[in-house]
Amino acid sequence: MRGTVINIHFHGALVRLEDGALAAVAPAELAANRAVYAASLDRRTPLDLEVDARGRHPVVTLAGAERPAADPVPDPGPRLVDPAFEERIGAYLKETEAWAPPDRPEPAERHFIRKKRRAAVFEARNKAT
Repeated sequence: MRGTVINIHFHGALVRLEDGALAAVAPAELAANRAVYAASLDRRTPLDLEVDARGRHPVVTLAGAERPAADPVPDPGPRLVDPAFEERIGAYLKETEAWAPPDRPEPAERHFIRKKRRAAVFEARNKAT
């Protein structure tokens, strides 16, 4: 089928087919053939396209273009565990345990006790007498 590119955007492109229907161009397809799609947009010339209408919306690719054998393996992303960093944090926390006075509540508990007292003061202000 033939179609003309009417918009190129960050997520791919949009093509108007001969029958007036709209179809999308996937970002990977656009990246592989950007020059062809940009030329069609600039000159308003139709392209020979293959339409895949299996999904909810039709998706087009250039007719006769070679397809990759398989999708590339995605990047595994950042490592979220660093043993050396974990050791340093653990050593720091053990070192700071000595800072808390043994005869008083833990710092977090003292913080929440202060918060509760302050909240009680505000509640008392708002009560009708």
